[in-house]
Amino acid sequence: MKSPTTLNSRLAFCLSILLLISPLAQTIAKAQQTAPAQPTAEVSPDASQFMRLEKIEVAGGGELITVHAKLVGVPSEKEDQWVPLVSILKDTLGDHNTDNDRLRYIWPLTYTRPTIKQRVAAAIPFFYSRIENKSNVSGSPPPVAFDFAAPENLVWDKIFWAALQNVLFDPYSIAIKASTSSYRRNVSDYRKSHIIRAISVLTLYQAVSGQSEFSEGEMAQMQARLMLTDKMFGGIVDDANLQRYYERQSTAIKDVRGHNWELLRQQAEAASLHFEPLMMPDGSATHALVWVAKSDLLKLRGTKYHGRFLNIANPWDDKRLLNWDGYVETRYFDQDNRPVEKDAPGARAVELIPLALYGLDNPRIPMLLVDFRDGYNPKKREMSRRVLNDVTRNLLSLSKFGNLPYFLGRTVFDFVTGRRGMDINQPSRLQTYAQLKLLLALTDSLDPELRAQVNGRMERVSLNPFENDLDAEINLARRQYNALVAYARDPKGLPSRLERDRRAELVPLEHGTKAEIGFRLMNVLTFGKYVHREERTDNMVDRLDIARRVSHHTKYLQQVAKSKADIDVGFDLNEVRRSLHFIADHGAEVGGAAATAAAKIFARTRDDETRRAVLDSLSRMTNPKAKNELLRISQNTDFEKRWRDLAEIYFERSKDASPSITASTTGSPLKAGQPE
Repeated sequence: MKSPTTLNSRLAFCLSILLLISPLAQTIAKAQQTAPAQPTAEVSPDASQFMRLEKIEVAGGGELITVHAKLVGVPSEKEDQWVPLVSILKDTLGDHNTDNDRLRYIWPLTYTRPTIKQRVAAAIPFFYSRIENKSNVSGSPPPVAFDFAAPENLVWDKIFWAALQNVLFDPYSIAIKASTSSYRRNVSDYRKSHIIRAISVLTLYQAVSGQSEFSEGEMAQMQARLMLTDKMFGGIVDDANLQRYYERQSTAIKDVRGHNWELLRQQAEAASLHFEPLMMPDGSATHALVWVAKSDLLKLRGTKYHGRFLNIANPWDDKRLLNWDGYVETRYFDQDNRPVEKDAPGARAVELIPLALYGLDNPRIPMLLVDFRDGYNPKKREMSRRVLNDVTRNLLSLSKFGNLPYFLGRTVFDFVTGRRGMDINQPSRLQTYAQLKLLLALTDSLDPELRAQVNGRMERVSLNPFENDLDAEINLARRQYNALVAYARDPKGLPSRLERDRRAELVPLEHGTKAEIGFRLMNVLTFGKYVHREERTDNMVDRLDIARRVSHHTKYLQQVAKSKADIDVGFDLNEVRRSLHFIADHGAEVGGAAATAAAKIFARTRDDETRRAVLDSLSRMTNPKAKNELLRISQNTDFEKRWRDLAEIYFERSKDASPSITASTTGSPLKAGQPE
């Protein structure tokens, strides 16, 4: 057992590190104010030419759908600038009914298996740098980043590896503990960065595309599930909540970008610098550049510099800028200092020097990504969180949950850095760097020389040995896509895997909850090697068809029931009734969730036909929950007497297990009090 003296000395060492790496005097900011919404540019009419979709049929009833992007920002000797970025497998069961479609795997095609050298470097504690690019890929298909049909797998994996780390590795040696922890962190961050890029690609495609192979619900499901991979228990979030989560996150991202846009613009203009937003093809501003005019360097020399939120050195006393031999861009402004064309009346030429590039997605302040005068500046800020966590956890063995003084100190430190907008110990730049790679590739708004400089400096900031640079990733994406297409066309490849997945999907239809828990435990204990699958039967596809359609209509009814919008206005009641009729026709396969959702819809709608469809569906469900809901409706005095009487008649008839109580499924509405 460690003595109190040892613990106190370690705690003192930890706090001294916090003080050394925290530039408090330079970064304490005034309280943040609410900013206006982020301005957006209009999407050009030909924006859809930036992205396109390719579909390949997979034997057995599947589709491999790939998003291709035209990388206009990347110089290429090839005429074809189209590069595959993300592939998604959709299991359609071989028909054209979208109700039984199921999203399966997603492959970010730049996400690859690391080399041996990269793996070794990733296991070295406190090694925060890239080392090499992976140049070749084997003929095997690329690794899957996520399985939409089994999102809970990721939760179990996280829990299992966390337990294994704490039980097997941590107690024996600091070196082993630091090495395994570093490796797992790099693996997680590498996967996360490519999932972030997949989200960005899907969001961008949704914004610029016309016709799509994915419905709005599928797009929301994909993006919400990918967003939730960053949460410890994100994989067990119910599907019915995905739409709301996606809408909430999308709104939050827009608000954050709008706030950072205005904050950075104000700070740049207050410092007599030039602010320039960088636009994605859909018109959204995800990043921004800050420039200084050469003519201002002498005119404003010695001026007091307020660099809050900019986090770069004072340009007015920097001799390097007076003798700048780096990139310079000439632009033209009118007498009111507004950008104009070269030939515009009164246009004056101004030479601009780039100072810094920022990301706008950080929830607190604009994030410095590139400092054109000090390449180490953004890297040391990115390293601050990693160093703090690695020192306290791996060297000092301090934990928030096991050491009260450290818990209190870290809580205060996190609160101050978070609330005051200090660019230290902030959320990782992982997300905004991943988006910057896309921006550099998909737009040609930056001069090729400037783009090359930004790309080179960005790659040097990377902390992960697994990462490859942009040019290498383009080459890897093309090769991995070719391997994936070959895998999809091989009868023993993706079609065989699709069948195995369907057999595993049958397990909940054959076994109870206890058996499922046992199968899951076996899967975790065997590192995913054991997966229980049922034997293939002649009616397998038919059973999956019914189960998936029941699930689809149940989720839709839950979405309607949980929506804050007026059901009669915000939803197509024909679609609501269609789901209710299907649930009624398959009452034996329906669970309690559908009954609860149907009862809520009954209470919130004023449409008589929809209410009758609800009562019909509840009466034909065999789940006890449905009978309870019917009884509650019949006893609820908030409803008119005719509805209570009708609900009571349905309740009595449902106890007789009558196969049909109403003609509503044929479109013939019932009159109050007159069941069939």
